[in-house]
Amino acid sequence: MVVIDTEGLLGAMENLSQRTRLLLKVLAISDLIIYRTHADRLHNDLFKFLGDASEAYLKHFTKELKATTARCGLDVPLSTLGPGVIIFHETVYTQLLGADHPSEVPEKLIQDRFRKLGLFPESFSSIHYKGIRTQTPPTDFSGLRHAVEQQLENNTTRSPRPPGVIYKALKALSDRFCGEIPDDQMAHSSFFPDEYFTCSSVCLSCGCGCKNSMNHAKEGMPHEAKNRCRYTHQYDNRVFTCKACYEHGNEVRVVPKTSASTDSPWMGLAKYAWSGYVIECPNCGVVYRSRQYWFGNQDPVDTVVRTEIVHVWPGTDCSLKDNNNAAQRLIDGMNFMAQSVSELSLGPTKAVTSWLTDQIAPAYWKPNSQILNCRKCGISFKDNDTKHHCRACGEGFCDGCSSKTRPVPERGWGPTPVRVCDNCYDNRGIQLGNPILTILEVPEASTDEEGGTVIARKVGEAVQNTLGAVVTAIDIPLGLVKDAARPAYWVPDHEILHCHNCRKEFNIKLSKHHCRACGQGFCDECSHERRAVPSRGWDHPVRVCFNCNKKPGDL
Repeated sequence: MVVIDTEGLLGAMENLSQRTRLLLKVLAISDLIIYRTHADRLHNDLFKFLGDASEAYLKHFTKELKATTARCGLDVPLSTLGPGVIIFHETVYTQLLGADHPSEVPEKLIQDRFRKLGLFPESFSSIHYKGIRTQTPPTDFSGLRHAVEQQLENNTTRSPRPPGVIYKALKALSDRFCGEIPDDQMAHSSFFPDEYFTCSSVCLSCGCGCKNSMNHAKEGMPHEAKNRCRYTHQYDNRVFTCKACYEHGNEVRVVPKTSASTDSPWMGLAKYAWSGYVIECPNCGVVYRSRQYWFGNQDPVDTVVRTEIVHVWPGTDCSLKDNNNAAQRLIDGMNFMAQSVSELSLGPTKAVTSWLTDQIAPAYWKPNSQILNCRKCGISFKDNDTKHHCRACGEGFCDGCSSKTRPVPERGWGPTPVRVCDNCYDNRGIQLGNPILTILEVPEASTDEEGGTVIARKVGEAVQNTLGAVVTAIDIPLGLVKDAARPAYWVPDHEILHCHNCRKEFNIKLSKHHCRACGQGFCDECSHERRAVPSRGWDHPVRVCFNCNKKPGDL
């Protein structure tokens, strides 16, 4: 037999709400509850506590206990009927319950008290009264012990269970009802208010709370509310449904988008430029085009769609955002063509660039063809990685290991700071053969021989820097164009500092990519999946993140 002393509601704790909720979880898995009171008479608080516990048990725990057997793989079924209750009433100076009514049993008097208070403890399998008058301590528990033994031998409601089953049931209830309890939404008229067990999410538009139980999102259940929502311009919480389907008994949600699902990407852009955006129903096809006629085009709300106001839950996006992505489609198409051309020409371009670099490189520089790894960290260079030469020692390094600068006059670079590796920067010397030669030890003949090749390299770097400045000047207006073409539900680029999934910080080498479903920013590794997102107007496979790709059904 497992005995748990909960101290009832007498324990001292800062978070009383969570402690009270935990108390009901323990009561729910128990076979027998002993309610001990030292009051002179049975107060209304006792009946209200048991009545509220019964109501909360039926409303929240009955369904969960049924699902626990399947979710946890319990081989012993759990009864949906609650535990039995023994009210152990100990007095000193007053008579026990029923002493002035010898013809009536105390249990009937207790049921009458419940009815007078409008409470119905129907979830408990039984309620028994055991009273004792203790004028001289210690308390005699023999009568209580006999009553407990009788209840434990009664297996009509719940059969004996091993401790492992009890632990799994308590853990399942704790995992289910483990959310925070907001004090500002608490109803203090009940010992066990619904806020202890229901979802704490509140609609941002109307302030109505979710009626589902806690952690219902883990089971794929969406938020629901008892009342209808109101429209708020800030959230634009309205959606369109097809009017023809609604008249036939179906409620099909539709969204304005750039092109129909049957059009190819480029043909869809051409039709969009000529006849505007479309509203397409999966059953009825294209039901509306914004510029179908030269004049007299009607609003879709007056003709083909119905407007419905929906709740706006934190972390979700259910509003009717602007899904016209024609500009972004055009940019994506141009980027795809440019990327394809650059990938095809990457190999020949790199080969020619490396050859030209070697031709104008100083004599002490290691040729690009012989540099396969960074001299310091050993990272392997890929085809599109840039190799950097240290102006002091001439070896090849990655950008991270050769980001420092200092003057290298001994190699003919003059007093201007130039790129050097970390070792040469720390040693303030250059490696020529085995010994490290300082500036005063460099042979004069070596400096004269390197002067001509250094000048050629300086000219090449000047040309390269000029072209880089032109590219940077072009990138600035391109960034403005991308921001203007961005769909309304996309997070702006300047607000994306790290990947939404792996939390890697974005830099020059790590590009930002938007998930076409949720609009968050991701790196390429966390968003390389391709999937159609018809709810956002993308009817052809486009980039989505890992989390959106795992969602069942259509996005």
